[in-house]
Amino acid sequence: MISLAKDNIKHAKAGSVSLAKRTMKVPAVEYTDERKWLLEKEKIFRRLPLLVAMSCELPEAQSYLCTEVASVPIIITRDENFELHAMLNSCGHRGAQLLEPGCGKIKKLTCPYHAWRYALDGSLANVFANDIFGEIDKSKHGLIRLPVYENAGLIWVNTDPNSQLNISDYLCGYDTLLQHFNLREFRIFDRRSLEGPNWKIAYDGYLDLYHLPILHKKTFGSDIPYKSLAYSWGPHTRVTSPDPDYAKESFNTSPESFDVESLTTGVWTIFPHVSIASFDAGCRGILISQLFPGSTVSESITIQTYMIPRKLELDEREEAQAMFDLLETVVAEEDYRTGMKQQAALKTGLRNEIIFGKNEEGCQTFHKWLNKVLETSNEELPALFQSAIRCAV
Repeated sequence: MISLAKDNIKHAKAGSVSLAKRTMKVPAVEYTDERKWLLEKEKIFRRLPLLVAMSCELPEAQSYLCTEVASVPIIITRDENFELHAMLNSCGHRGAQLLEPGCGKIKKLTCPYHAWRYALDGSLANVFANDIFGEIDKSKHGLIRLPVYENAGLIWVNTDPNSQLNISDYLCGYDTLLQHFNLREFRIFDRRSLEGPNWKIAYDGYLDLYHLPILHKKTFGSDIPYKSLAYSWGPHTRVTSPDPDYAKESFNTSPESFDVESLTTGVWTIFPHVSIASFDAGCRGILISQLFPGSTVSESITIQTYMIPRKLELDEREEAQAMFDLLETVVAEEDYRTGMKQQAALKTGLRNEIIFGKNEEGCQTFHKWLNKVLETSNEELPALFQSAIRCAV
């Protein structure tokens, strides 16, 4: 993090930015073709680890969280030893879902259909009326386990139970940097769901500072920085701007004294669907956005989670609520409204391609990696990310 701050100082002093080697063209049909969209759902959202939950949602032993991710119903639990487990929310008997969406505390998982009972690690503990059901090997009829990984106050799950991709390798060391957000110490203030355009149109906006003083001039102001520095760890990218304050003498003499807010400025994206950014609303707030494909190629769903470091007083809550309301407006009424119009224009088929400039390096990285993953077989996927670790910034 100090190294990144020093690089920012260098660019701020020189008045320079990081640029891609060349502009990049992407076929417009990438955003509108249903076959491509179905392939992305299969090869991206059903093969790669997805950010599913925050650690604070399972704060103690015997906690659980039940949700749905990429059309897959999932249960996450912490057992009596605080160990984390992820499982398909589907009984080993007839496939019924065990829990409704939500979170809380639970000692066992019981199917509401025929009362089969499971331990918090998903192992089958009891078959109702076993004496008349018939012989069954309990060890072979537990819940389907899913790969799960926790770090930096975040929880990833891979919805492919047979995946050989190590989630830590997949993150390319990026999760170690995310530890500096101290999300383990945060709590959820509010959460909302927004409808948007094609998931890639939506995600492009999180990787692009170029549009900020134009599209958001009424909300963020026209003086907001738009020149970007893009740093990538495999497919995961942090986009920020050269900060003149970094170049001040006080920072220059002792960059090791930078505070966390200074070190974590910018937008941190986790491929393929997450954005993390900090905001000041009386206290430090962190907005985590999780993007998912919607019900058609032209739709997406974004889960916005606003997190705060502590319990707030009434006046602080009002200020935090105002900030979250503003952020919802910025995304829904400015970013996504523009994206939906973009989607409609591209859907005509009259435009063959779109262009990402050299100053949109984050977007270029995203699309290059998207194509890499789509072209990589299940067997070769682990090697792809192991290679990325060696090349990471």
